[in-house]
Amino acid sequence: MAGIRPKVGIKYVAQEAGVSIGTVSNVLNQPDRVSEETRRHVEKVISRLGYVRSESARQLRAGRSRMISLLVLDMGNPFFVDIARGAERSAREAGMGVMVCNSGQDAHEEGEYLNLFAQQRVRGALITPADPSGRTLREFRRHGIPFVLVDRVAGAEDGCSVAVDDVAGGALAARHLASAGHRAIAFVSGPGHLKQVQDRRTGVQRALAELDLPPETLQELPTERLDVAAGRDAGARLLGLAQRPTAVFCANDLLALGVLQSLYAAGVKVPDDMAIVGYDDIEFAAAATVPLTSVRQPAVTMGAMATELLLQETGDLADEHEHQHVVLQPELVVRQSSAGWN
Repeated sequence: MAGIRPKVGIKYVAQEAGVSIGTVSNVLNQPDRVSEETRRHVEKVISRLGYVRSESARQLRAGRSRMISLLVLDMGNPFFVDIARGAERSAREAGMGVMVCNSGQDAHEEGEYLNLFAQQRVRGALITPADPSGRTLREFRRHGIPFVLVDRVAGAEDGCSVAVDDVAGGALAARHLASAGHRAIAFVSGPGHLKQVQDRRTGVQRALAELDLPPETLQELPTERLDVAAGRDAGARLLGLAQRPTAVFCANDLLALGVLQSLYAAGVKVPDDMAIVGYDDIEFAAAATVPLTSVRQPAVTMGAMATELLLQETGDLADEHEHQHVVLQPELVVRQSSAGWN
């Protein structure tokens, strides 16, 4: 079609520069093998012609991709955005790129993306699993692509992992509320199949038991998702309880922000009438109408560390790599939403 410029290939670049195809290849991939004068000449020709090399073809020739993939539960959650930021930072320092995908907490979507990663021959994958059965991971493992679990502790056969001690995090929240005198606490928990939710529940229950508080101190309100809309729905249910709790601990900050919106709309004062604690300490937590107390996870650090482990496993010293299971400790950040209740 007239007006459409034909694609410029490496052969044409070599012809225009008056050098061999091998010389152009060296300029692109191993410039130290070419004299400075030749390199500059070829680079000028490349610039003039607008040549862009095919990364997929280069990867096929080299047998190794420069792309890693990151599959998270919900890119609408700033916590996972921070994980992606950490992963991208470490990958960029190593000359790699990151393909970020969102399973939406859906096992089928997770399986589709893992198949895509295999088809694209990615160098490796960072995965926050959504499938509680582990089936999609077992199928992905057959492709021989290394992966690191993020925000989940890996089993012995699952390779490396980077996570936060969510049991300890749940305990931090429970002790904080109990020490303030709360004896009726709601746990807005999220989907029950998620290991993170299970561990945070376990932490709360253990902490209350250690304080000799009866099991009925805690009342759970499960939700189908971990977003603000689910939090608003949980807040409405809280308001409808015959015996309203004096405090609520939410499995993540998005749920907590939704609960806060419902309570604020109903005229319930936070923390005077009901204290709230979230989890993750996303950026919006401190900027809420009532600044939110939250259990902080070092999300950027998690993403960076997971990427570094993956690069070690897929690098030149891969044969010497040993799987590691990094478990970071959470931190309670107390703000207005739970401070000063009595």
